[in-house]
Amino acid sequence: MADPFSGTGVPVRAAGPEDPAHEWGARWVALPGTVEEVAAVLRACAAADLAAVPSGGGTKLHWGPPPERCDVLLGLSRLDAVLEHAAGDLVVRAQAGVRTAALAAALAARGQELALDVPFAGQATVGGTLAAALPGPRAFRYGTARDLLIGVTVVLADGTVARSGGKVVKNVAGYDLGKLFTGSYGTLGVIAEATFRLHPLPGERCWVVAGMPADDVPDVAAALAAAQAEPSAVEVDRPEPGGPVTLAVLVEGTAARARAAALRDLSGGGAVTGEPPSWWGVVPRGEVLVEVRFPPAAAGAVLRAAAGCGLSLRGSVVAGRVLLEPGAPVAEDALPGLVNGLRERVEAAGGRVNVLAAPHAGVDRWGRVSALPLMRRVKERFDPGRRMSPGRLAGGL
Repeated sequence: MADPFSGTGVPVRAAGPEDPAHEWGARWVALPGTVEEVAAVLRACAAADLAAVPSGGGTKLHWGPPPERCDVLLGLSRLDAVLEHAAGDLVVRAQAGVRTAALAAALAARGQELALDVPFAGQATVGGTLAAALPGPRAFRYGTARDLLIGVTVVLADGTVARSGGKVVKNVAGYDLGKLFTGSYGTLGVIAEATFRLHPLPGERCWVVAGMPADDVPDVAAALAAAQAEPSAVEVDRPEPGGPVTLAVLVEGTAARARAAALRDLSGGGAVTGEPPSWWGVVPRGEVLVEVRFPPAAAGAVLRAAAGCGLSLRGSVVAGRVLLEPGAPVAEDALPGLVNGLRERVEAAGGRVNVLAAPHAGVDRWGRVSALPLMRRVKERFDPGRRMSPGRLAGGL
């Protein structure tokens, strides 16, 4: 096929083994540097019926099923500008390819932060953080990426540029684009710019770190969540399935140490430290990664289910979100049964199981998804030709 991008003015090269989507059959890597260039690439894809997969830092491209087809890897690394920082209004607008670590440094210079604990922060980008939408520890206090997002610019599959929220120029009637595109894994279009609400950097941070039996965790977590000392995050780590749990509590702001001492008493002891534990906010990088979301009251049931299935556990029992991975390699023919067994126990407690990463195709990654009919209608509205990361979401969307 002749180069379909020759008239766009966008740098395009042949995909190679070093590219993260090479194994998906990508033929080209397009590197637009502006929103208009993203639109030009997608118009060319539409004209030639080419499937495109957006990529930021590539840290989470292995999450979710591989796309049904991928002709073009749409790299957003050149969209790397912080466009506007209205410090007085606690608002920042940044392009999708900005590394979250670079954004954090720019904001910190003005005494502010985007209160997201982003995994792989050195490589992860603003756009990828929104597309994958994995909450970090402080989502308990500040909310998720979706909650902090106040405006977004996206490019749809046909090259249309649309905006919603802050600084609206063109909207898509009836849709909140920020909410739709957050967690969409690139299946609706390309996130090009995002505007976020910020917070002042806290003057002090400290952590309470305590070990305890798993059976004690639900009551301790409930007491911490309701405490007047207002923790910003409460995380647990259990590297050995069925073993003891390390619980860590983050306290920020005024009188942080005094408040931490009160939370230490609620935790039954432990140490107050100025540094987080080594595992804090770290996402496991194994071949298999499972996310469980659940009502906080079901924390005990989730802990027991993870132990019963031989899975290590890390995350927030107060926010109802943990990540699990096998304590030992799981054979291909055994993984579906392990996931199904975990899902049965978790769903009985009112939770959900999503398999973020798995090396095998025979795993039910999503289970029952009640919103699937609505998701299909949205996909049809935004990408009727199924050219944006097709198959990356539940139901093959």
